Amino acid sequence: MNLLSEKGRVKHLLKEYMEWGGFPEVVLSEEKEKILKEYIDLAFFKDFVERHRIQSTQIARYIFEFTLQNFARELTVRSMARKMKSLGLKFNINTLYRYMENLEDTLFIFFLKRYSPRILRRESWPRKVYVCDTGLTRVTRYSEDIGKQIENIVFLELKRRENEKPLQQILCWKDGQGREVDFMVKEGPKITQLIQVTYATGPDEIDKREIKSLLKASKTLNCKNLTTITWDYEDTAQVKEQKIKFTPLWKWLLGRQ
Repeated sequence: MNLLSEKGRVKHLLKEYMEWGGFPEVVLSEEKEKILKEYIDLAFFKDFVERHRIQSTQIARYIFEFTLQNFARELTVRSMARKMKSLGLKFNINTLYRYMENLEDTLFIFFLKRYSPRILRRESWPRKVYVCDTGLTRVTRYSEDIGKQIENIVFLELKRRENEKPLQQILCWKDGQGREVDFMVKEGPKITQLIQVTYATGPDEIDKREIKSLLKASKTLNCKNLTTITWDYEDTAQVKEQKIKFTPLWKWLLGRQ
């Protein structure tokens, strides 16, 4: 098998992984959507409602589905509360915060904190939402947002790498002007890498705002290791005296770059 056909095969398998996730039972089954729905119901009732003795299943169901639908996006508890009030749902804001903590405890949903040198800001909201398996989003999502699926996959791989490096921590970065970087890798006191994620297949598809945000974060955080993970674009570019490495997702996952 030549290199080109091997690359095509790897990308095809990656697309399948993005679409259906990595649960063995799902991958090997002809009834993938049915099994994914069963997994979601099991996580909701067993790991969330029963385990944490949730009293209001109506509120719990809304939180569960809302966070799942908004994977790879930033959420605040108060913005969620406003949406719930507009639907006529009655709840206590402290209960809502507790339910969000309970949901993260299931390991079905992850909430990524925003970087700040001040611990109170790091521990507060907003936070970005990620799911333990991209296939689970197929049941609730309303659009094929490939960029968000790629971002979720990158998050999961970074979480795996945390297991190999106990001091490594993943955060997101955002400044007061709304410039943001998807992932900031921190090891002890040192910030070792800044990562943007984009569904791009060529240089013309790279969002200039994402590059500006990466350069701003690099200057602010004094980190020179800059990476943009793409779908199928590879290059190293010099931008304003900074070097940015563009790496395809499949190569980043296999090469652990």
